[in-house]
Amino acid sequence: MARAARPSENRRKPAAALWADGLGRVGIRSAQVLLILAVAVASVYALMQIKLLVIPVLIALILAAAIGPFVNMLRRRGLPGAAATGIAFVALLILLAGVSTVIYFSVRSQWGDLAQQASSGLDELEQFLRNGPVPIDQEQLDQAREGIIQFATSSQVRSGAITGLSVVTEFITGTILMVVILFFFLKDGAKIWNFFLRPFTGEREAKLRRVGSRTLEVLGGYVRGTAIVALVDAVAIGAALLILQVPLAFPLAIIVFMTAFIPLVGATVAGILAALVALVANGPVVALIVVAVVVAVNQLEGDFLQPVVMGKSLQLHALVILMALTAGTILAGIVGAVLAVPLAAVAWAIIQVWTAEDPHLEDMNPDLPPANTQPA
Repeated sequence: MARAARPSENRRKPAAALWADGLGRVGIRSAQVLLILAVAVASVYALMQIKLLVIPVLIALILAAAIGPFVNMLRRRGLPGAAATGIAFVALLILLAGVSTVIYFSVRSQWGDLAQQASSGLDELEQFLRNGPVPIDQEQLDQAREGIIQFATSSQVRSGAITGLSVVTEFITGTILMVVILFFFLKDGAKIWNFFLRPFTGEREAKLRRVGSRTLEVLGGYVRGTAIVALVDAVAIGAALLILQVPLAFPLAIIVFMTAFIPLVGATVAGILAALVALVANGPVVALIVVAVVVAVNQLEGDFLQPVVMGKSLQLHALVILMALTAGTILAGIVGAVLAVPLAAVAWAIIQVWTAEDPHLEDMNPDLPPANTQPA
């Protein structure tokens, strides 16, 4: 004789059926997505509270990845590990200090003239827009100018200026911290990475080792490639400015080099500044030639230099790069804009490795011991 269903069982079946249909599955997935987003937002918020530590760690990791092949080359030449690390570390510090010194004194000595030329260029551009072939109403120009002035004199900007001393202190502290972390990444990177891999075994450990190798490859390739592209941009645009006899050519070339580390928008902003200076000093014809040179250099960079120099280090769509730049700028200002793209490239590379869709995996052997510059 069949057993009669209990009332509790009858009540449970409709509840289970509620989540078994299509709408129920969508609800479960939506709850999972919301939970993941909440964890991500909480993690980003927590990291932003300790950005004085997070940013130096990220910069040190990127520099360690860039200089890692040089350390390995010195070791292959027979130098002990400590000596190779010390030589590479000191060489990197001298290089960074030299570049920073050249940039600082070059731009500082002519910064006033540069700002005045750019301001005069904006005035001439406004005059052209007012009397050009497609005239713009003076009221619209005044509203745009007032909006810029209001932003520049807003309480947020004033509060940022008031805290300038704090910013300088944080910068010095972060720089010292970055140098110390960089030294230990170069010296004990493999030991640090192996420490984090201790809880994992088998296939998961092998994947994590591949993640470490791919992260170093992406970061190192990105930094070295971006530096080469920035140098080519600065030399090409600077040479054009010198040939056209545009004043302040060297400071403008330095600014091009610096802004080239911000993809998509950096070189464009520097090109606009150079065109404004050329407009004031040499007239509209030379300014248009400068714009044409900047556009040609940007096309050369996007179509030839980046694919050849960076190779597979940056496999990101332009829209993804733009979104990463926006998010990085909102979260951490200029530093965030510089770090956003390589971090996005690393995140995409990690996803490819974890889902076994990375074409570089066939060249990696998870059984090999990690390199000395594995990330921490």
